[in-house]
Parts: sequence; structure tokens; C-alpha cells
Amino acid sequence: MSEKRALDGFGAAGMIGFAALLAFNQVVVKVTGGGFSPVFQVAVRSAGAVIFLLIWFRFRSIPMSLPKGTLFWGTLSGLIFSFEFICLYFAIDLTTISRASIIFYSMPVWLALASHYVLPSEQLTPQRFLGLVLALGGVAVAIFDRSSGNPSLAGDVLALTAAFGWAAIILLLRISPLQKVRAEMQLFLQIAVSAVVLVPIAPLFGEMLRDVRPIHVSGLLFQVICVVGFGYLGWFWLMKVYRANTVASFSFLSPVLAVILGWLLLNEQIGAQIWGALALVAAGIFLINRQ
Repeated sequence: MSEKRALDGFGAAGMIGFAALLAFNQVVVKVTGGGFSPVFQVAVRSAGAVIFLLIWFRFRSIPMSLPKGTLFWGTLSGLIFSFEFICLYFAIDLTTISRASIIFYSMPVWLALASHYVLPSEQLTPQRFLGLVLALGGVAVAIFDRSSGNPSLAGDVLALTAAFGWAAIILLLRISPLQKVRAEMQLFLQIAVSAVVLVPIAPLFGEMLRDVRPIHVSGLLFQVICVVGFGYLGWFWLMKVYRANTVASFSFLSPVLAVILGWLLLNEQIGAQIWGALALVAAGIFLINRQ
């Protein structure tokens, strides 16, 4: 196996681009929610992404076999993935992009906290502990601030629950036999299971179609092709080529860019407390991931 590269200009541009894509996707999900209910939106996204990935695997001649003993764990990761995105899409539907993003992208905090107890090699150093404290403070400020934008306690709690789910998936990938599964197949398992689960249960969450317009259909296509398709596949390529800690260190950009885009594109009213919460969370995530 060749040694992974140190950061170069191309890699930095790719990481910044991926962070911007994730941030812009929060806006797209919010806007698309005007035409489709949250669960139906996730279900269609997953079903479309399955088709996209099957075509991609065929085009790239990527084998779809699974090592023995990994199907159960892959199914479990897919179920957690389904729950995570139900929570996230409802959170974005209920509250502002700025609040949902700050809380959801606190995921590295919960992952670091869990890893401290589960993974002996990832103990909290003084630097990472400081980052954890800063980020936790930022999340608390965001949740308890009731003055900025259109606060929804239910939306905040759902965003936090989604962050827990995201951290649980990453931890599961590290400690289970899924370590033996190539990254593209890990993604496919999660997307496929979520499609199987979410498509039939979407009607249980109320009216699926709202005021559907071309912009909402375009939003779904963007999520399928640009985000789940090329976006995630591009991120996996970055993880293969560059050192993992280098890639992770750029994760603080996603909440920063999401808040800025929500402010610029959706005219969200962002008070001083939310900007402060963002600064704390971004600084905390940076310290947690910095080596």
C-alpha cells in the first residue's frame, strides 16, 4: 500500500469544496422541503442514490461482494443511517439552517467522547479535551438561545440526535468487521438499507407532497447526483489519497459555511449568540481533529 500524501493545493481545494457542498446541501434540503415532506425526501434521495451507485459501480468495475460476517453490521449501519437522516431532515424542516448545522456538525465531539472509552488509541489529550469543552459550550449556547431566527426546540433536539447517529455510524465502522469492507460498499449498504426502510414508511409520516415545483425536483436530483453520488465518492477518494487527520481537520468548515449560506441565501436572522456558538463549535472541532 502506498503512503498517503501530505496536504497539497489540490487536496486542500477538494476538501474545501466538499465542505462547501455539504453546507450548500443544507440549504437545498431546506428549500426542497417546500415540495416534499422530510421522510419522503430522504426516501427518494436514497432510492435515487442506489440507482446512481449501481451505475457507478458497473462503470468503474467495482466488485459488490461483501466479506463474510459483514452483512449484519452493514444492515445495522444502514438502520442507524436511516434514523439519522429522518432526524436531520425533520430538524432542517423545523428550525433554521444555522441552528441545525451548528448542532449537527458537532458530531466530532460525540465521536471523540465515545472513542475515548471504546478505542484505546484515541484517548482524549489535553488539546482534544479543550476542543470538546469549547464545542460542547457552543452547542449549549445554540440550544439555549431562543432569540435568533426561528428557534424550534424540537428541531434542535432532532439535530443533536442526528449528530449522535452520525457518530455512532463512524464508531461502528471502526470497531466492527465493516473495517474490511471498501468505503464505496459501506456507503452503498447504508443507502440501500435506508431506501428499503424509508420508501415504505414515508406515508406513515403524513402528506408526502406539498407544493411541488421544478425547484424542488431539482433539489432532489442535486442531492442524489451531486451530494450522495459524486460528493461522497469524492470524499472517499480524498480519504484514500490524503492522511485521515488532514481530511478531518477541514470538517470545521461545514458548519461555518452552512451558517453563512443560510444567512446569504435564505435571509436567516442570526444573532450574536449563534455567531458565538458557531465560533466555539468550529474551534472545538478544529482542536479535536488537529494532530
